[in-house]
Amino acid sequence: MDSKKIRKVFLEFFKKKGHEIVPSSSLIPADPTVLFTSAGMQQFIPYLSGEVEPPYYRAASVQKCFRTSDIDKVGDESHHTFFEMLGNWSFGDYWKKEAIEWAIELLTSKFKIPISKIWVTVFKGEDKIPKDEEAIKIWQSYGIPKERIKEFGMEDNFWGPITEEGVCGPCSEIHYDRGEEFRVGKCSLSGCGPNCSCGRFVEIWNLVFMEYNREVKGETYEYTFLPAKNIDTGAGLERLAAVLQNKKSNFETDLFLPIIKEIEKISEINYDSQPKSYRIIADHIRASCFLIADGVLPSKEDRGYILRRILRRAIRYGNLIKTKKGFLIPLANLVIENYKEIYPELIQRKNDILTVIQQEEEKFEKTLQSSLKLFEKIVSKISQSGEKVISGEDAFHLYDTYGFPIELTEELALERGLTVDKDGFKQCFLKHQEISRVGSVKKFGGHDIESVKDEEARIKMTRLHTATHLLHSALRQVLGPHVQQAGSDINPERLRFDFTHPKKLTPEEIKKVEEIVNQKIKEGLEVKVEEMSYEKAIKSGALAFFKERYPKIVKVYSIGDFSKEICAGPHVKNTKELGQFKIIKEESCMANVRRIKAILI
Repeated sequence: MDSKKIRKVFLEFFKKKGHEIVPSSSLIPADPTVLFTSAGMQQFIPYLSGEVEPPYYRAASVQKCFRTSDIDKVGDESHHTFFEMLGNWSFGDYWKKEAIEWAIELLTSKFKIPISKIWVTVFKGEDKIPKDEEAIKIWQSYGIPKERIKEFGMEDNFWGPITEEGVCGPCSEIHYDRGEEFRVGKCSLSGCGPNCSCGRFVEIWNLVFMEYNREVKGETYEYTFLPAKNIDTGAGLERLAAVLQNKKSNFETDLFLPIIKEIEKISEINYDSQPKSYRIIADHIRASCFLIADGVLPSKEDRGYILRRILRRAIRYGNLIKTKKGFLIPLANLVIENYKEIYPELIQRKNDILTVIQQEEEKFEKTLQSSLKLFEKIVSKISQSGEKVISGEDAFHLYDTYGFPIELTEELALERGLTVDKDGFKQCFLKHQEISRVGSVKKFGGHDIESVKDEEARIKMTRLHTATHLLHSALRQVLGPHVQQAGSDINPERLRFDFTHPKKLTPEEIKKVEEIVNQKIKEGLEVKVEEMSYEKAIKSGALAFFKERYPKIVKVYSIGDFSKEICAGPHVKNTKELGQFKIIKEESCMANVRRIKAILI
């Protein structure tokens, strides 16, 4: 069964069971404390916690996910950065019996998996939370004998929360027995079964019985019951496809095989001789396409750093198998083509995806050989001294000068039997960050308009500052949500606004931005200000892009329903005070950052 049919069968099955089919949310979560969407349940947290009344009480989805914790594991048979999670949810509606019954029904009657191949795990009880006797009885009632039901503790059979506090609960994992021929290592358990490291068993679905909320109480956790019992399930599409297509690894399924074959065309080395390199490239190019489509651009921080890290890791492994320069572009085209029907944002953002990848590839290719030469010099120096550790200063020099991610340096070091002084690297990084922060005050709008003594100049700058908020929202409306403020500067004559975007704006785009801003000026929108905590501001939908600069209590400026940002002001009271907005210049500021200069007439 191919991957498209797996998605279709899953969603149609739960639709017939009364579930609302919910589209995948973005890889960029609404919760600012979390870097990426890493589980299908994240968009449903307000319903699961009881904070918000759900518009439906049963839901199913195929959710795009990204997990940073598995980057270093990519290269084996089953780990990924980007993956798709099939899931079904109950918000205070059905409970364990239905969740287990439908899981068995779907797997055996729709996916045609013999029940004899199914093993399950249950929560054995730990940390004052009792053993899940109820689940054991229900599994047995649906044909799973007791000898194929294994008990584990918190580490394996208790899911959540995503952060230190939040919704969670015991779970039952469904494992598939691939057979003796799939055993590649020694058994890590006394009796081989689920969670054994030998490779025979693979987890294909996790049913979470979400009934607790966890809170930190001093040095311990306290678990309290949620207002309602919820079901939260997740089945990784990649693993399920490997089982249903009878493949030894996820990378041999139809989700990856076209990419693998394309790399073989480009490379001088076949897949079987270098599977790790192929898998890393295939995984990372797919993940990169999805991250860029959701508005992430390469940078030195946060999400942008993760994107840069996986792109550069893919380039480095491409270098190992002697790929040609620009090899990521045909692979990205293939990813977009394969997924465009399911995730139309890929085709909508195709030009941006290809532009960003090409720019990053060209940029890193220019420095890759130089950085590898420097790395060899460092290794030679260490070998001569008899040391086994690359200093933090050397690792930071590779990062700061050549854009070499610290994790890539660690990977290269490990191949040579060396380690990296990460603490020393962090000290160098923090020192550099502090110097940059001091120097960025002016760059990021550090001008103090209220201190300007000339009244007329102060009024002009206040009008222009308000106009930057309208410009920001207009740019996001025309170009997409990936647009983020990257700096600003205002004087009495003009505003300068820097923003993330991978390519030059077209005349049509510039005209559209101008029209939107001028339309909002004509509408005479009221400018309102509220004071609240930073956390509340973010939850209310306010934009904020310089996290380290905000105090605990912030001001949020709203311009009608069009713009809402955390800002220190000052602003006009109504957009009618602005006059006419005109863009006088659009240019490159730095890699993936554009600059607009504009005036008010």
